[in-house]
Amino acid sequence: MNDDTKTLAGRTGMLSLAIKERSALYAAYMPFLKQGGLFLPTSRHYRMGEQVYFLITIMDEPAKIPVSGKVVWITPAGAQGNRREGIGVQFDDNEESTALRNKIEGILGNAMKSQRHTHTL
Repeated sequence: MNDDTKTLAGRTGMLSLAIKERSALYAAYMPFLKQGGLFLPTSRHYRMGEQVYFLITIMDEPAKIPVSGKVVWITPAGAQGNRREGIGVQFDDNEESTALRNKIEGILGNAMKSQRHTHTL
């Protein structure tokens, strides 16, 4: 795990994600999902469709944003191409998630059109 993205185990079922750099946000964001979503590096075991709750801090924002969603992607340990172990979470369809998606896409701007590799594709 590098310094720009950290996942910490908190209480049961709750994850915390801090993304400190734009490049890390680009690598974690999944714009191809209907509500948007994020890749969360974790060694915890999840099932497809499982509900997930996490707190995210983006860049220099002081507030932690609560997010809920469901697991739609699983990258197991030892995945091909040295892919990072973790889960992809599709945001739930609610106001908080829409606001977060808009915030992320505002930060990423034209970078979303890039062909650079991410944690998912």
